[in-house]
Amino acid sequence: MKLRPRLTQNSLLFGGVAAWGLLLISCVSVNRTMLAPPFIAGAVFVGDKACAECHADTTDHFAAATHAKISLVEPGSKIGATGCESCHGAGSIHVKAGGSRGTIVNPDKSPETCFACHLDKRGQFSLPHAHGVASGKMGCSECHDPHQGKAIKGTGASLHTQAESCTECHTAQKGPYIFKHNAMKEGCTACHNPHGSVNNKMLNAPDSNLCLQCHATGSNPGQLFAFGRDHVGNPVNGTCWVAGCHEAVHGSNVSHALRF
Repeated sequence: MKLRPRLTQNSLLFGGVAAWGLLLISCVSVNRTMLAPPFIAGAVFVGDKACAECHADTTDHFAAATHAKISLVEPGSKIGATGCESCHGAGSIHVKAGGSRGTIVNPDKSPETCFACHLDKRGQFSLPHAHGVASGKMGCSECHDPHQGKAIKGTGASLHTQAESCTECHTAQKGPYIFKHNAMKEGCTACHNPHGSVNNKMLNAPDSNLCLQCHATGSNPGQLFAFGRDHVGNPVNGTCWVAGCHEAVHGSNVSHALRF
């Protein structure tokens, strides 16, 4: 006796889901966006070993960097660019010229190389208040190291903190202070967006709401408590740091309330 498989409601349901899944995978694999490495006319890929012959100080620890996993495709071919050449472009002309400048792409001089992947940062650098990366006044590597670790200085097991990265340039905010603002321990990004903001000084919020995100201790109708004191009338006089109360927002040597 020959048994015929029965089509149950569950088998039809799961079969339909599987079919839709295969269709979705095929669409994604065919239509996904493919990024190309920076273009250098007449150059071909030579691989990381050729780079290591002159740049061993960089390539020795590059394998542990998140950027080492980048693999891009050359337009019109199946040749992939991995490691160094995915950000610096094909290196054959650079190698042949003995490392001459202008024969390889320097992302520090051309932030568009970074923006090809970090599209959101391109938009942030276009905001009214931003570091001068888009204008060429500084490069991404002044705050990031793409050749080792997670590229963000001051994270993980790094002995170099995030705040120290910022205070290399912003020395006036470094201190030391007798009374240090705890936000500095969290890092400058607790209050600032380093890539750009619509707010003055690249602040994450334009007014006292920035401070109240951490310092609000409660509220009642008609009252606003910060550190046990009603501040409901204070914001009308301006932000916390310009109303004559807490002007030393990074730290103070005379007052625990961060006053000069």
